[in-house]
Amino acid sequence: MLGLKLPTDPRWVNIVEKNIDEILTDHAYCEQKAASTAISLIISFPEYTELVDEMIALSREEMGHFKMVHDRIIARGQTLGRERKDEYVVKLMKFFPKGGSRNTHLTHRLLYAALIEARSCERFRLLSEELEDKELAEFYHKLMVSEANHYTMFLKFARQYGNREEVDQKWNDLLEYEASIMKELGKKETIHG
Repeated sequence: MLGLKLPTDPRWVNIVEKNIDEILTDHAYCEQKAASTAISLIISFPEYTELVDEMIALSREEMGHFKMVHDRIIARGQTLGRERKDEYVVKLMKFFPKGGSRNTHLTHRLLYAALIEARSCERFRLLSEELEDKELAEFYHKLMVSEANHYTMFLKFARQYGNREEVDQKWNDLLEYEASIMKELGKKETIHG
C-alpha cells in the first residue's frame, strides 16, 4: 500500500528495543516537525483553502501526538532530550532541484511530506508488530493508522494541485531515490535513520 521500494530491515527493531528512551525523543521531535510542516504549508500557500483546512487539523493532531510521546517519556522517568539532525530528511530533501514555479514547489513539498509519512507508517508498523513491550507496541499501532492517513492525504493534494501524470512520475522517481538512501540507514535508534 505504501509503495516503498525498500522495506526497513527488521533488525532495526532490535536497535530500538535497546534504546527506547532515544527513539522516544527522536519520535517526539518528528511529531513536532510534522506539525511545523503543516503550519509552514499554511503560511506558504494560504490561497489553497482545502489544504489550509487540512493542515490546521494536521498541526493539531501532530502536536497531540507530540504530547502523547512526551507523556510517555515523562512516565519513564526521563526528560525530552535534545533534537537530533534527521539524516533521512536531509538526504531526502536533496532530490528535487531548487527553484521552479510556485506550483512545482508546492507539489515537491507535498511529495516529500507524503514519503516521510509513508516511511513513518512503515516503521510504526514494525514497532507495533515486533516490540516486546506490548503497551508500546499498541501505542505504535494506533499511530501507524494515523500516519497512513497522512501519507494518502499529502499524495492526494500533490495529485490535485499538480499535473497527475507528472506527479505520479515524480513520486515514483522519489520512491526509487528514497530506496537508495535507505540502504545506508536503519542502523540507529531514530524513526527514519
